[in-house]
Amino acid sequence: MLFLQLALISVFFSHNITESSANQSDNYKSDIENWQNELNSQFRDKDNSPLTEEGLSVFVGLNFYEVSQNYKVKAKFTLTPFEPVFKMKTNTARLPEYKIYGIAAFELNGKKFELNVYQNQRLMHMEGYEDYLFIPYTDLTSGNTSYAGGKYIEARIPKTDILIIDFNKSYNPYCAYNHKYSCPIPPRDNHLDIRIEAGVKAYTDLDDKSHH
Repeated sequence: MLFLQLALISVFFSHNITESSANQSDNYKSDIENWQNELNSQFRDKDNSPLTEEGLSVFVGLNFYEVSQNYKVKAKFTLTPFEPVFKMKTNTARLPEYKIYGIAAFELNGKKFELNVYQNQRLMHMEGYEDYLFIPYTDLTSGNTSYAGGKYIEARIPKTDILIIDFNKSYNPYCAYNHKYSCPIPPRDNHLDIRIEAGVKAYTDLDDKSHH
């Protein structure tokens, strides 16, 4: 009888854990889809959209990779307080000043990776952006199913030595949509030798009409 009770308790908790995991997964997917919808809303807004007038006239929505929690990684974050300020290259002559604020080390699909995490030296003095961090990167999808110039992820200075990097929220630089913009080019050190099939896909005007 005791064995049966223990077995029933085990099944009960196993079911609850599975159900809880499923709920967390659903909530996570919903959170990312809300982020995608907000991004699309911004692109449809003619006052805030980076799209050209022609691009805006045919815009239906951005193409995204399938949401996968596998691409939300927990990185060990190591501060680099003695790194010098440098001028980051862009697709124009503009050279904004950045500093490597820290290094994020993480595992993805059983492999170890590192990304430099940058702080914009002008932005850090603006209200609301004092703790803003910038992670530009390229990967093996760049120039293929992702924009050739790489993608960006935003982050905030963590209160611990753990930094959550969510590639599902990675987005294209504005110059992917309109040549009038000046965009930082991800430094060579921030190339990941893996396919990051997450976030916003490569964009062309034709993509809008086949959005799914």
